[in-house]
Amino acid sequence: MKELTKEWILKAENDHLVAVRELKADPVVSDAVCFHSQQCVEKYMKALLQEHDIVFEKIHDLEILLQRCGNLSPGLECFRDDLIKLSTFAVDVRYPGPEVSLAEAGECVRVMQDVRKIMRSYFGLL
Repeated sequence: MKELTKEWILKAENDHLVAVRELKADPVVSDAVCFHSQQCVEKYMKALLQEHDIVFEKIHDLEILLQRCGNLSPGLECFRDDLIKLSTFAVDVRYPGPEVSLAEAGECVRVMQDVRKIMRSYFGLL
């Protein structure tokens, strides 16, 4: 595995840790859970692209990253709708606007955990 790929994975794991830890906090900061869940998935997808020398922009749109990933990890495709929804938590949730519910935070973590499992398996990290 390339060194930069490892760095992307480390950053993804840090976001995973924050999302899971925050979901257990009292009180839960739901927008932070959703943001870090999205960031974890984004960074794992960028690690996959990095490993295969596929150029990607500085974007947060998981659907575009999924398109770039193509057939590299077919297990990701079944999460397309979830990834599109998770993308909404990349930026806007960090600013004033509608509040994020605890149920939404839980759903974001579920998607993150599912995608993370696929990615860790791909990289032989399970």
